[in-house]
Amino acid sequence: MIESVFIVLRRLPDGRVEFTPVDRDASDCAPVAAAPIVVAEAELAMAVATREVEESPRWVWDDTRSWYPRLLGLGVRVARCIDLRLCHAILRRSAATSGSELHGTPPGPYDGPQAELAQGDGLFDVVPESLPDPLAEFLRQRRAVESSAHREGLELLTKAESAGALVACEMQHRGIPWSARVHDGLLTEALGPRPVRAGDRPAAMSADVVEIRAALAAPDLNPDSPAELLKALNRVGLPVTSTSKWEIQRHEHPVVEPLLRYKRRQRLLVANGWAWVDAWVRQGRFRPDYVPGGVVTGRWATSGGGALQLPKAVRAAVVADPGWKLIVADAAQLEPRILTGLSRDAAMAAAGEGDLYEGIVTSGAVASRAEAKVAMLGAMYGATQGESGRLVPRLARRFPRAMEYVESAARTGEAGGVVSTLLGRSSPRPGEAVAADLPPEMDRGPVGRDARAWGRFTRNFVVQGTAAEWALCWMGATRAGLHARFAGLGEGAPHLVFFLHDEIVVHAPADVADEVVGVVETSAAAAGRLLFGDAPVRFPVTVAVVDDYSQAK
Repeated sequence: MIESVFIVLRRLPDGRVEFTPVDRDASDCAPVAAAPIVVAEAELAMAVATREVEESPRWVWDDTRSWYPRLLGLGVRVARCIDLRLCHAILRRSAATSGSELHGTPPGPYDGPQAELAQGDGLFDVVPESLPDPLAEFLRQRRAVESSAHREGLELLTKAESAGALVACEMQHRGIPWSARVHDGLLTEALGPRPVRAGDRPAAMSADVVEIRAALAAPDLNPDSPAELLKALNRVGLPVTSTSKWEIQRHEHPVVEPLLRYKRRQRLLVANGWAWVDAWVRQGRFRPDYVPGGVVTGRWATSGGGALQLPKAVRAAVVADPGWKLIVADAAQLEPRILTGLSRDAAMAAAGEGDLYEGIVTSGAVASRAEAKVAMLGAMYGATQGESGRLVPRLARRFPRAMEYVESAARTGEAGGVVSTLLGRSSPRPGEAVAADLPPEMDRGPVGRDARAWGRFTRNFVVQGTAAEWALCWMGATRAGLHARFAGLGEGAPHLVFFLHDEIVVHAPADVADEVVGVVETSAAAAGRLLFGDAPVRFPVTVAVVDDYSQAK
């Protein structure tokens, strides 16, 4: 096998597909290793499958969503790829590519959103055109990586980001096992029976509205109207300026309990109610649209289905198939451990030999595990007030290197500078991001106008972004490990079905569940070594083998 071969794919205007092999040694400006080969679109899957077996190449394509779902539908799996669109976003912004022709270029075709999945009937789906000249784009990216002093990190990051794109397509293709019957029962229990007419409130919510109107002496109030609700709350003496639950729950009044209960039920109905099931669950599977690298830190987003926000109220509907299990793995205290590795703080590494928060308590920095958690969150998100602000200085005395690491990142951000993750993903400059890119704990004020707010963003960016890199490596290693051990089982092999920042779920036959646990745990340790080498930081995972997702918590 020649693992050094890249094959660049491009769809031609006439609908055929061009294969251009590029040798690794030839990828830095030298000529390609072979002339292009052109095949008909109908022959694409067979051509890819044959070369996958014979050459084990790294496939290079403009956007994984434009190619891989179609291949998966025809039964073809690939081991590795380079997603030019995702890698372009990293390399164009990375401080580590400064001086290259790609760094800081104006936005172009490769800066667009991921491709939309074409709707059609199998072999005759309409396929999108390739982005312009993927071979030239690939060579630009190779030059940017190979000329960088941070080459090793960028190599790993671009490969991990691309592997994540493969995982996202595979998870959507296989789907999360989902019981619509169980989901209906959960909704009925929480909200009442499904209303006969679309748009009507379920019975439990209607009862809440009666209580809300009575408490506010507003018989015609529509609680779904923020303007009406705010006016009614002010009229009874509640000095609130918004209808957010965070502000309402600080007050004492008979309306608070039914109003907050109504809001919880409303969120469930809107986000994961009966209409959601009708739209997203087909043949016992939920197939969300993942968006790898959808946030500037490298975290994933979704463009539909809300897979990254599955509430506990519906997780019991995620039910393994008969004879199968769900292996749910959660990386324990991931971001604090990432900070430990980034800072090489020996004292924090020692605290993290077991439960990190308990270790912080044992160190004498704080009095309880709850305080340790609050203090660490405050350190990573820049808290200066309240309980977090009070506890952070104690961490600084016990773990000076870790605290100085995030303080330094904050100072850089406050000065308008750029910070980078361990592997080389760089933050935007003030004014280049939108409020949605900020961590949820941050002030949602004007982005980039407040130097201290931007410092909080960069403080968190280095930790959250590196945690995203670790998670990509974990998923990639898990995917490869499962395939290496269970490929012979075909469609009955264990496979990844869900990812949520620091948690993965594998759907596996019950008789191999214990082996899958071993793969997941081994892959977590391997991801830590890939990023941090011999640094004394551990990445333990909590693994549960369950019949439904709710049993894992």
